[in-house]
Amino acid sequence: MKHKIAVIVSALFMALTMTACGASEPASAPSVAENDKAAVQEKLNKQDSKPDETKAGDKQSDESTVTTQADADTPTDSDDKNILVAYFSRADENYNVGTIDKGNTQIVAEFIADEVCGDSFHIETVTPYPADYDDCCDVAKQELADKARPELNGTVDNMEQYDIVFLGYPIWWGDMPMAVYTFMDSYDFSDKVVIPFNTHEGSGESGTYSAIGSYLPNAQVLDGMAIQGKTAQEFSSDTQQAVRDWLDGLGF
Repeated sequence: MKHKIAVIVSALFMALTMTACGASEPASAPSVAENDKAAVQEKLNKQDSKPDETKAGDKQSDESTVTTQADADTPTDSDDKNILVAYFSRADENYNVGTIDKGNTQIVAEFIADEVCGDSFHIETVTPYPADYDDCCDVAKQELADKARPELNGTVDNMEQYDIVFLGYPIWWGDMPMAVYTFMDSYDFSDKVVIPFNTHEGSGESGTYSAIGSYLPNAQVLDGMAIQGKTAQEFSSDTQQAVRDWLDGLGF
C-alpha cells in the first residue's frame, strides 16, 4: 500500500514539473552589485560633463551613427549618453513560442533602448538562418562545433563614441550564437562598459556573461539579466517592470 502511494505521489510530482516547464516564468530583476552601478554612473557622468559644443556635434552626427541592413533599426536620440543596444535575435519558428514575427531578444532589446534612450543595432548575418526550428538548430550546432564566425550584414559606424554597450542574444546550444562573437571581433571594446542580457528556455545565462568578460578583457563586463523566451515574447507589464527595475538598479 505504501509503495502504491509513493508511486502516485511521484507521478503527480512529475506531472506538475512538466507543466511548470511549459509555462512562462515570471521575470524578476536581478540584484545589482554596487561596483556595477558605479561603472555605469562613471560613464553617464562622463557624458554629462562633455562640453556643450561637443554634445551639439554629436547630435548632428546621430543620423549617420549606425549603418545597418536595408530594413535596419533607425537610431534613436541617444540624449548624449552614448549608449548602444546591440542584439542578435531570430524570428520565424522558435522553441516554446511557435512561429513569431519578432524574436524574443529583440522585444527586450527594443524596450531597453527606449528606457535608456540608446541607439539600436540588430546583429544579422548575411546568410539568414533557416526559418524551420530544427533546421536552424542543425546550422547553429554545426557553427558552434566549427567555432564559425558568420559574416554580418551591416556595421556600427563610430563605435568609439559609445561608452556603454548593452549586448543581447538568445542561448543556442549552451552558448551565444556565433554571430555575436563575430560582432565582438569587429570592434574595439576597450574601456567600454558592456552589459549583457539574454533570453533562454531554461538554461539561464549559461555562463555567457563570464565568457564575454574573458572574450573582451579590455572592457568592463557587468552581470546581466536573463529572461525566459516565452516570458519575453509575452512581455507583460510585470516583465517590463522587472526590466525597468534592473535598469534603475544600474542607475539609468
